[in-house]
Amino acid sequence: MRLALCQLRSAVGDKERNLKNMTDTVEGMDADLFVFPETYVTGYMVRDRFVSLAEDIDGDSVNNVLELADRTGKAVVFGMPLNDPCSHGLITNSAVLVTPDGRVQRYDKLHPANFGPFEEGLYFTPGQSPAMFSFRGRGIGVCICYDLFFPEITKAYAMQGADLLLCLAASPVTSRMPFERMIPARAVENTCPIAYVNNVGNQQNMVFFGGSQAYDARGRLLAKLPYLRESVEVVDVDMLQTEPARRARPTIRDSLGSLR
Repeated sequence: MRLALCQLRSAVGDKERNLKNMTDTVEGMDADLFVFPETYVTGYMVRDRFVSLAEDIDGDSVNNVLELADRTGKAVVFGMPLNDPCSHGLITNSAVLVTPDGRVQRYDKLHPANFGPFEEGLYFTPGQSPAMFSFRGRGIGVCICYDLFFPEITKAYAMQGADLLLCLAASPVTSRMPFERMIPARAVENTCPIAYVNNVGNQQNMVFFGGSQAYDARGRLLAKLPYLRESVEVVDVDMLQTEPARRARPTIRDSLGSLR
């Protein structure tokens, strides 16, 4: 599968501009699946405006991407705030997969970050469970930024047979070291390819480091994008190598499940 890691700067609060940049990127490159960062559609540092900028899953932004996927025959994963379908007035920090066949799938961040400079707990309600995406017969396990600190999420996806892990992020420069240690670790412990796509550049008083990267099922680096500047890179992920990797190091077979 050809993945496009789309490390693009979001215009804060300007959904129309961000969707235009998405359209230009998808139309201008050849890949099967285009991956954009956490809250790409709105930008991360909109703070109190998250509520007013959030949409339903069948709102204008998702419909815009549906038209793009249908027109180009390409799939797109991106982050945006969505209205919680179960609770009126609550919103979620979500990842959305739109595929050319007209399907829309969502994952809601399980662990909104609420410490230090992060105030997601003021705006977002946590998701309820992991949500495996499906594309071309492959299982794609998705997490969002701080979720990566909780290895049980990616392990749950691997135990369900995930062929690929994705992490959409808005990680500032102060978080670079832990993320760059965890990303390959999640590939190795789950014998599953992983791609991490981060925001980049300044948004108000926060600087996102970029550094998007991808690893194969054995933890070998496939691609790494530059720090602190926009970049898009297409990487070939060989899904056929996952099963041999799992036979060679059977961490999924030997997992104990819950220890409680």
